[in-house]
Amino acid sequence: GQRTKEHAHDYRYFPEPDLPPLVISREWVEEIRARMPELPDEKAARYRQELGLSAYDAFQLVSDRAMAEYFEEALRLAGTNGRAKGLANWIINDINAVLNARGIGIEALPVTPAQLNELLDLIEQGTLSVKIAREVFVQMVETGQSASAIVREQGLAQISDDRVVLEAIEQAIAENPKAVADYQAGKTAALDFLFGKVMKATRGQANPQVTRRLLGEKLGAR
Repeated sequence: GQRTKEHAHDYRYFPEPDLPPLVISREWVEEIRARMPELPDEKAARYRQELGLSAYDAFQLVSDRAMAEYFEEALRLAGTNGRAKGLANWIINDINAVLNARGIGIEALPVTPAQLNELLDLIEQGTLSVKIAREVFVQMVETGQSASAIVREQGLAQISDDRVVLEAIEQAIAENPKAVADYQAGKTAALDFLFGKVMKATRGQANPQVTRRLLGEKLGAR
């Protein structure tokens, strides 16, 4: 029957006498690697280790090369790794929602990485609540304007001025004597009711921490 070929010489394998053995140095390998673009998996690992992002967030960002580039540019402009999670959140949630709704890629987004940073600055400074920042972001997409321009034009800044907040608190107390009596009788839920009234009167712009503190002081904190 068929003779099995057991040995290499049956295949006529001859060493090629004229080729020197190929020696690959470690430096050469590293140099080639340095010139190759970072692979998505490597990028995701770096985001987790260096920036403290979750595996999910890192995967979301690297699944689209342009999105990873947008994120890295925004982070570079922010000048601090401390903003990595905040930027990742906005890109994965708010920006992605806009891209999906419009059927566009991030390169066509009217909001630049610099403008996204400015929006986050306004949140960190306490000028905008996250809720109002989300509304401002939608307008940034629609108009191409910066966050600060929109805030200026529409008077959207969060009110941290004690005087303005106090006026709204005094009005809420005057208009809701039953809630005040309930609170003084030990019903803490009445404080939430009055807090809601103040937020409504200020179109959600009163700084929540300032409002709670002043409301407690005004009613005699329990």
